[in-house]
This record gives sequence, structure tokens and C-alpha cells, in this order.
Amino acid sequence: MRLSLSKSFHSLSWLTPRISVMDRYIVMELLPPFLFGVGAFSSVGVAIGSMFDLVRKVTEAGLPMTLAMKILLLKLPYFVVLAFPMSMLLTSLLTYSRLSSDSELIALRSCGISIYRLITPALVLSIFVTGMTFFFNELLVPAANYEASITLERALKQDTKVFQEKNIIYPEFSQVKQPNGKKQEVLTRLFYAEEFDGQRMKGLTILDRSQENINQILVSESAIWNNATNTWNFFNGTIYIVAPDGSYRNILKFEEQELNLSRAPFDLASKDRDYNEMNIAQSQEYLKLLQQSGKEKKIRKLIIRIQQKYSLPFACVAFALVGAALGTKPQRTSKATGFGVSVLLVFAYYLLMSIGDALGLSGVISPVIAGWLPTLCGFVMGAVLLVRVSQ
Repeated sequence: MRLSLSKSFHSLSWLTPRISVMDRYIVMELLPPFLFGVGAFSSVGVAIGSMFDLVRKVTEAGLPMTLAMKILLLKLPYFVVLAFPMSMLLTSLLTYSRLSSDSELIALRSCGISIYRLITPALVLSIFVTGMTFFFNELLVPAANYEASITLERALKQDTKVFQEKNIIYPEFSQVKQPNGKKQEVLTRLFYAEEFDGQRMKGLTILDRSQENINQILVSESAIWNNATNTWNFFNGTIYIVAPDGSYRNILKFEEQELNLSRAPFDLASKDRDYNEMNIAQSQEYLKLLQQSGKEKKIRKLIIRIQQKYSLPFACVAFALVGAALGTKPQRTSKATGFGVSVLLVFAYYLLMSIGDALGLSGVISPVIAGWLPTLCGFVMGAVLLVRVSQ
């Protein structure tokens, strides 16, 4: 029985990946500085990004200490995600610098092992961290950030937000069959409101061309969305029915009128979540609403933020490549020096991110390229350094 089991395990051994002694050794060297980097960079981020502001709210606004600690813990995943790429840079730089300064890389290369093979463990680890970053960014960070915002608002008794949304425009299109038989997308309804205070639309004008041979123009003082009936309630308005020749067929004044229109304008105006409080799916849904509104600057900004949600995890791989290429140079780098170099490179990364934002919002480059600009530059830099080191 034991012999048959051992034979079966032996026959399946080819399915399990074999990790060489060298790979295990390098991975074990990579893990301690990675954990140190996550702790160090997360602590710095939390202190600068949240702790100082919460301490001020505790002392000045009377925020309870227990709620401040809860908000701080809810904000922690966001800063951990930001620390992942920085930690991969610090990890690969310190690890390969130590191996180089102790002549271990020279010994390994003398055995015929290429520099590309030597940095493979760091790249594999960075791919694993990339997956972790996606997981945190999609499932944990948006919900935690939103809960932190809601908790803070309730604690400071700011449940009622002051909306500053103005000039809400929402066009609706549909496919209309033309005389030649082909279908063409045409504007069937145009919704416009001067402002929105969080509950009520004000100064509304709606052009309705959804019915054949009948055009309607609705002008209303205000309107609210009725969740119970899923309809709009308009107040103090006038409906103008226009004939195809442009003449008025009828004019109807009303104090209150219930109309079955799309909820989309209300969703567009009341969308109060920050970009960091939405995952990619939620951001894509909001993008569909914005694309109907015609607000080009907001659309470009949201596309950039969505692309950054894709590109940031891959910055782990780019930083691992850059750090490994720098670390394999024959020089001795202390932890302090490595930390300083990492901070400079991270500063350059976020500087490129700001430049990409500016260029993308101004229309100089595509929003997609703007979102990927710093990560692509990291890959190019890492590839160039690695080729130089391997020569």
C-alpha cells in the first residue's frame, strides 16, 4: 500500500513546480526588506495622510478618540496599497545590493547564470504583490475609504452635505428607423437643471422628442425623485406641446406633475463618492453617466483615475525591475542609502503621475496614456538599466 502511494506521488511530482535552492535563497532574502518596507512606508503615509488631520479634529472638533482610531484603521488599507510598489523597489534594491557587495552575484554569474535569471525571483514576487494590490484596491480599499468618510461625517454631525452641483445636463439617445430602413441614433430627450441641492432639482427644462410627430418642452421650477413610485415629481411648471411645423398645439400649466422619466439625471447629480471610494466597476458605471452629460473635463479625469487603478498594481513589477537592475551593480548600498534612493524614485513616480494628470486633463495626451505614463516610464527605465548591467 505504501509502495503504491509513493509511486502515485512520484508520478504526480511533475505537476508541482520545482523551486531551486537559489530561488528559495533569494526569496528568503527578499521577504524581510519587503515586510520592513510595507511597515515603514505605510506608517509614513498614515502619519502624513490621516493621523495629523485626525489629531486636529480630536483636539479642535471634539472627535471621540475611539472613532478616530476606527477611522485610522479604515484608512490603513489605502496606505498599505500605496506602500506595495515602494516596498518592492526597496526590497529588490537592498537585496541585490547585498548580494552584489558580498560577491554572491559574481559567484552565481561565474557558474553561467545570467542576470535575467537572477532577478526572476524578484519579478515573481512582484507579480504576486501585483495581485495583492488588485485585491486590496477592488475589494477592500474603496469600501473602507467610504466607511471612513461616512463615520467621520456622522461623528462631526455633517450628515447633510452641501451639494454644489450646477448645470446638470443629461441627454438620452435611441435608435430610430429612418425612411431608408436604416437605424440611426438620435437625441430623444434632453434633461437640464440649473442646480441640485442634494434632494431637489431647480430650474428645469426638458426637451422630449420620444413620441413620433410630437415634441414637448417642460419648464419647471423644481423637481424631486420619488423612490416610492420610481418617478419624477415636478412642481410649478408648464408643458408646451409643439407641432411638427413649429406651432404650439397646447400649453398646460401645473402645480405638481408626476412623470415617468429616467432616474439617471438624479444619479449623475447625486454621485457623491470620491474616486478613492469606488472600485473599477463602480467607476465604469459612473463613467457611463458622465459620458451622457457631456462634461469633458470630468470624463477625462475619471478615465485617468480608472487607468491608474489598472496601472498602479503593475508599478510593483516596474519598481522591482528598476530596483533589481540598480542593486546588481558592483557597489555597496546601506539600508539608509537604499531607503533614500527609493524615496527619490517614488517621488519621481508621483511627479510623473501629476504631469500625466495635467497633460491628460488638458487634452495634450490621451487619458489612457496619462494614467499609464509613470508605470510605463518605470518599465522603460528598468529595461534600459537591466540591459546595461547584463552587458
